[in-house]
Amino acid sequence: MRAALWLITLFALAAAGAWLAGNNQGTVTLFLFPHRIDLSLNLAFLAVLSVVLLVVLAQRALEAFLALPKRAQRWRMQQKERASHAALLDSMGHLMAGRYLRARKAAEQTLAKETLLQTSGVLLDHAVSLRTLAHVMAAEASHALQDKVQRQQHLDQALAQVQASSGAERQTLLEGVQLRAAKWLLDDRDARASLERIHALPPAVGRRMVAMRLQLKAARLAGQPAKALETASLLAKHRAFSPVAAESLVTRLILELFAQTHDVDALQRVWKGLSAAQRLMPLVAAEAVLRWLQLGGPAATARLWLQDLWIPMQATPTTWSDGQLLRVVQAFDACLPGVEAEDALIWLSRMESAQQSGPRAAHLQYLAGMMCLRQRLWGKAQNLLGQAVKNLQAPTLRRKAWIALAELAEQRQDPVEAAAAWKQAANVSRD
Repeated sequence: MRAALWLITLFALAAAGAWLAGNNQGTVTLFLFPHRIDLSLNLAFLAVLSVVLLVVLAQRALEAFLALPKRAQRWRMQQKERASHAALLDSMGHLMAGRYLRARKAAEQTLAKETLLQTSGVLLDHAVSLRTLAHVMAAEASHALQDKVQRQQHLDQALAQVQASSGAERQTLLEGVQLRAAKWLLDDRDARASLERIHALPPAVGRRMVAMRLQLKAARLAGQPAKALETASLLAKHRAFSPVAAESLVTRLILELFAQTHDVDALQRVWKGLSAAQRLMPLVAAEAVLRWLQLGGPAATARLWLQDLWIPMQATPTTWSDGQLLRVVQAFDACLPGVEAEDALIWLSRMESAQQSGPRAAHLQYLAGMMCLRQRLWGKAQNLLGQAVKNLQAPTLRRKAWIALAELAEQRQDPVEAAAAWKQAANVSRD
């Protein structure tokens, strides 16, 4: 539509110009003594217009001719600037390809070319970023070459360049350089120095995914499982790992934290510091109970820690791995109440009900049998352990069941059955 309107306008202007020129009877007279020149007004108008156009074209041609030196100088500066950028890109490409010597050389060429530009009086708007990135690339290549001296020199120069900048550019470059330095220190197995670099960053930067990953590795390397557990929990919350990997990592860190406790008070503080979801992890609860009993803690407290796992263990045991189920059963076995315990009847009722609801679950039969053994219900204990020992897969539990049957046979003064049970226990111990 717009093109059609322009075309109509041009036709209208052409028609108007032709009409005016055709009906114009005016003349222009030039007196050049002793001559007189008469011209039509149209010809005079065209002559003046032509002269004006020639003057304008001559002026522009002269300006272009006089600007040739500046244009040539600008072209040479642009070529040098492009060469410095190309050298930086070459450095990145060589670094990704594993050509570390070439990468460092290309980064140094970038710095040399940018210095030439600066010496020539050309100040780039992004000169600070260009120099900083070149120093970081050279430091990264030196780190890969295990040249710590060159790496430190380029790192110091990069930090010096960052200090010369201002505004958002300075903050971004400083954060990037500090994070790279923390990673290099972590690769050098200097966990404390790496953590110091990370802690020197602003709090908002420390909550970024890359910073938390570095902090997790550094905390584990420095032997700080509490700090590593806090960081791993945040990473898992932000879905930095898959659910399986996150659970495995958090479990390992909690177990490391348990291993560093040497009294019941410290272990209880660690247990209270865990979240509700972490307390429901099978290995976490089981190892906490076993460590608690190892340190001399009361079995009643251990049973309170385990009671939330009782229903999941009997309802959906297949959701746990064999190793998790074994450790939970061992934890329950280690803290079973005796006859004098206040909650003995409660746990006896629970285990009998669970065994009756799952008569083919060998681990429930084993626990019910050991519970009856603690409560001195010899007949039930022998019956349940006799059924459980046929289906138990874990050698540890099967051996304990045979030992319990052997002790029950000795108590009944049945030496033949006792000897057979002891023999079975000895055979299991060699598996």
